[in-house]
Amino acid sequence: MADDTRGVRVMVIDDSKTIRRTAETLLQKEGFEVITATDGFDALAKIADTKPSIIFVDIMMPRLDGYQTCALIKNNQAFKSTPVVMLSSKDGLFDKAKGRIVGSDQYLTKPFSRDELLGAIRQLVPEAAGS
Repeated sequence: MADDTRGVRVMVIDDSKTIRRTAETLLQKEGFEVITATDGFDALAKIADTKPSIIFVDIMMPRLDGYQTCALIKNNQAFKSTPVVMLSSKDGLFDKAKGRIVGSDQYLTKPFSRDELLGAIRQLVPEAAGS
């Protein structure tokens, strides 16, 4: 199982250390390479260097929120095809719609489960589909 997760880089952008650590631990156990960022600016600085396969981004963050971060990623020619999954503690239709408008590929409500996280990766990252 872990063989086909190699080379799949997952970026988790969240201002909550707990969420970052939980996602990182869970994903590393499954064999994924994990890059974490504390906010949109931190993430944008790391994306070009790390070229993640998929990006999970929290909506409510200081400085640059998840919508702005997603829009910037999707407007960049080099990364517009990178799947972006919005993370939010709100399960609102408005938030989901707004996420779609800025180009997000999926929306998970916090607290998310291990299966939801892995399901999103398998669904959106072809290399991880067999895992």
